[in-house]
Amino acid sequence: MESWTVLVVLLAASGVLGTPFINKLAPGQEFPAKNSVRQPSNIEDASTDLAEPSASELASTQTDAESSIVNKVDETPEKPEAVVKVDETPVKPEAETAAAEPAPIEPDSVNPIEEKPEKSDSDVFANEASTKSDLESLVATEPAKTEPHESEAAPTETDHVDPVIEEEPAILIPKTGDLSKNEVKVDYSGAQVWKISTNRTGVRAVITRLRRRNLVSTWGGDHSSADILVRHDAIENVTRIFKRENISYNVIIEDLQKRIDEENPPLSPEELELHDRRGHRMTWKQYHRLEDIHGFMEYLAKTYPTLISTKSIGKSHEGRDLKVLRISDGKPTNKAVFIDGGIHAREWISPATVTFFINQFAENFDEESDDIKNTDWYFLPVVNPDGYEYTHTTDRLWRKNRKPSNLARVCSGTDLNRNFGYRWGGKGASSNPCSETFRGRTAFSEPESKALADFIKSSGANFSAYLTYHSYGQYLLYPWGYDNVVPPDYKDLDEVGKTIAKAIEETGGSKYSVGSSSGLLYPASGGSDDWAKAQGIKYSYTVELSDTGRYGFILPTSYIDPVAKESLAGLRALMKIIHG
Repeated sequence: MESWTVLVVLLAASGVLGTPFINKLAPGQEFPAKNSVRQPSNIEDASTDLAEPSASELASTQTDAESSIVNKVDETPEKPEAVVKVDETPVKPEAETAAAEPAPIEPDSVNPIEEKPEKSDSDVFANEASTKSDLESLVATEPAKTEPHESEAAPTETDHVDPVIEEEPAILIPKTGDLSKNEVKVDYSGAQVWKISTNRTGVRAVITRLRRRNLVSTWGGDHSSADILVRHDAIENVTRIFKRENISYNVIIEDLQKRIDEENPPLSPEELELHDRRGHRMTWKQYHRLEDIHGFMEYLAKTYPTLISTKSIGKSHEGRDLKVLRISDGKPTNKAVFIDGGIHAREWISPATVTFFINQFAENFDEESDDIKNTDWYFLPVVNPDGYEYTHTTDRLWRKNRKPSNLARVCSGTDLNRNFGYRWGGKGASSNPCSETFRGRTAFSEPESKALADFIKSSGANFSAYLTYHSYGQYLLYPWGYDNVVPPDYKDLDEVGKTIAKAIEETGGSKYSVGSSSGLLYPASGGSDDWAKAQGIKYSYTVELSDTGRYGFILPTSYIDPVAKESLAGLRALMKIIHG
């Protein structure tokens, strides 16, 4: 088996800080060859550094001890009424007029992408009665309307209807003390998750105001609904306001902490003993800690040394290995595929699914199809090991990495999926260190995203596909995410995505929606899939795994096996196309 290529190519000292140019190919042509998309080291009109927060800004943010609840909008209703299609006009070179591109989705006028300063702790919670009165007066001043807001253009037949609620910092205060020393776990007792219909104009305005009061946080949603997490001590108030505004909702999770407690039951002593005798503790009947995942990878490398090898491609902020496993029979004609998981810490089903793939190919390689055997497989199951461990020890709903965001250490963590260097710092990425979508101080400012990118760029493998697994929502998303535009080969990506979705549905029954990240959901710049596409990796997809909201991020362990099996069927369908 061939030895691994040593990492020799590092980013320049200045970093990839700018906004790379889109490719110059004519519409319909193949995407450019690997690394041929221009990647300037510096662009004058791109922000390269974020100023340190002012004293007033620091005062308005919550401390690291407080639990931030993500406002990620990545969920689809149980039965979507319709999937909004991406404009089928391929993107034009930037040298041409702006009208040549499909019109970008404009953010909701009541919920712009730019981050809003949050209320300080004293402002929000010092006087609960005052807060309630103020909130009600705000809502009352903007009753539900039947016509679009003046700043909203009336949708045409080709426009997207009412974009989903954009991500915005909102912090849910846990019922615990100071967590700065990891002394206690965040307690979500009594907090609930509701699914709300947002078809009627004005509903999102109400949700936005509730979120700015830190009474709710957005979990997921699409163009017709939103999942929100409601504070335990805000349920009565929010219920009354929803009733007055005639906003319908269903309670999806009655008690979030109870659901968390039931999510990942421990294995029996008999099961643990059985798997210890096998040399590793991975079961896919449980969500495992990082130590178990890495131990499993090392076990496979020792058991199948001519087929499998492992390598640490870097260290996380807290010094944990970013461990990649390669499965390859060494044939020089092999295709190459890179798969990662766990970019967002709380999405536990993602590393579980990626390790399921590893186990299947490693233990059954001789019986696998030629599509699988004639591929060099690279797996990074946990891109964000610090955050992943933090979700096990302290805050189950933590999303970002754990690197302090500024010198004052008021808020920790960067959203790694906003930190990659293609179109970094644009729509859907926050400059607020306390936001769940904080983009980082520069592109590739985080050791985790930088190590992943350095490895792909310096690897001798010519990658045909890059797949990054997330949750939740059941989406197959292809670039671009930075804006509502598509690459020249978007029809190929769409067709292949639908083939993958069909294989998933035929295997496990789950229905996946297919489309561009920005067109199907919302703009989000600095994503790993956009960056991989910009490197010339043709089949670049973000896969949002199950479910569609019943459990959300707290998916019980009984779902690991069926979700992983149907996802594997989708992966096999992709490989047939790649080798076809």
